[in-house]
Amino acid sequence: MNNFKQILSESFQICLGILLASIGLKAFLLPNGFLDGGATGIAILISQLYNLNISIVLLIVSIPFLLIAWKSMTKKIVLKSFLSITTLAIFIHFENFTSVTDDKLLIAIFGGLFLGAGIGLTIKNGAVLDGSEILGIYINNRFGISIGKVILFFNIILFSITALLISIEVSMYSILTFLITAKVIDLMIEGFEDYVGLMIVSEKSDEIESGLIKEIGVGITIYKGAKGYGQRGIKDHNEIIHTVINRIDINRTYRLIEQKDEKAFIIEFDVNSVKGGILKKYLSK
Repeated sequence: MNNFKQILSESFQICLGILLASIGLKAFLLPNGFLDGGATGIAILISQLYNLNISIVLLIVSIPFLLIAWKSMTKKIVLKSFLSITTLAIFIHFENFTSVTDDKLLIAIFGGLFLGAGIGLTIKNGAVLDGSEILGIYINNRFGISIGKVILFFNIILFSITALLISIEVSMYSILTFLITAKVIDLMIEGFEDYVGLMIVSEKSDEIESGLIKEIGVGITIYKGAKGYGQRGIKDHNEIIHTVINRIDINRTYRLIEQKDEKAFIIEFDVNSVKGGILKKYLSK
């Protein structure tokens, strides 16, 4: 039963993602000749240059990337991706949206928002709507080049060709669309919560610990330091506070620490992923 509910939930979210992506394409980008990055951008470019049906071109362009996916991803992901891309092509073919606005900046922004939300929601549920991500994963597995660099290089070539064959203006607006799409995809996959880690060394660690728990509402981990060397000389048996907080609370946290101990030693570092153990007290207030 739980497995059925999960499949149902994933299918619904993928369909919603496909709908959002198709709105971004049909209501904003396609009527105004704008491109996105990746395989979708290639399909739009070819359809514009040769006046071909975008739905058919999208399917044909996606085939090489799906073949690559067959070697670099699980068969389940490949199947879900094939069905998702096919459904997107069908949606684009039968949807009959009229252009929402003639403002080129709004077209680039909102086209990127809808397309990014759709692609991100689909990826989050185990499918791919654009082949450039597949290519990035494949090259990363084979040669160790980061996925981001592969996609960036791929799109530099695409937008350069667009500038030569269509116009520099269209290429520039398409770059803006791609940047917005990429950012929204990240937000959809990673969420809107951005965490940072703090390592705090202080002689008043007990007061700081209490303040972090009661006033900021975060969980903490205490490490025992055997020995330390700093401005205060050699210190034995220090307590080191380790915590992960939402970036929203970073200024409040620093103010609290300064109130307790102005000379506290603090290291702040980025946290790429957090799973479990986070006290999200501020969300329930």
